[in-house]
Amino acid sequence: MSFCSSLSYPNSLLLSSKPKPFNRTVSFSSRIRASAADVPDFLSADWLESRKKRPFGPRLNFSAEEAVQHQLDALKYNDQPRPDYGIEVMYRFAGFDPFERSTYFGPFFDLGQFERFRRIFHHSTYRVLLAHKERKILSSLLVEENRFKQRIWIRGSRPEEEETFQFTMVQRVGGSWDGYWLTESVLHDGDAFSGGLAY
Repeated sequence: MSFCSSLSYPNSLLLSSKPKPFNRTVSFSSRIRASAADVPDFLSADWLESRKKRPFGPRLNFSAEEAVQHQLDALKYNDQPRPDYGIEVMYRFAGFDPFERSTYFGPFFDLGQFERFRRIFHHSTYRVLLAHKERKILSSLLVEENRFKQRIWIRGSRPEEEETFQFTMVQRVGGSWDGYWLTESVLHDGDAFSGGLAY
């Protein structure tokens, strides 16, 4: 009897141990499925739609003239769809290194923070660009193969507000911006900062 019970004991052990590996396999694969579902895709389901709605800025198919035109249009309707949206567009087109002082407006300024860039556009000389009423291209010149300058007369929204600005566009060669026209500088014809600027 003890022999029989010892024989039956391993059989019951074998019978009870067979389902365990099977159950472990099932539970392991279910764990794999659960973990795969938890890992996010690199591209979301609405990636294409969000790509179409990306913030407006430089495009590879823009010429230098079109890039200037789009920036001026953004400044003309500066507060649409939100306050200072036009200045945001200008900041996206800006071709300066945010970690170095820039001559984008003439003198060396630290423009790495958008708020400093935004304040200069609200300075008395540059604010004529915001919500301007009229503009006229005075001259356009392709200085080099990848450098373009355009002088533009602007009539502002306030009485007797007129200024002339020079846009300098540079087409990048190499890197992630290869082929894009970016704004190197927007200069006022006169001494824009003679009264000083707290930015």
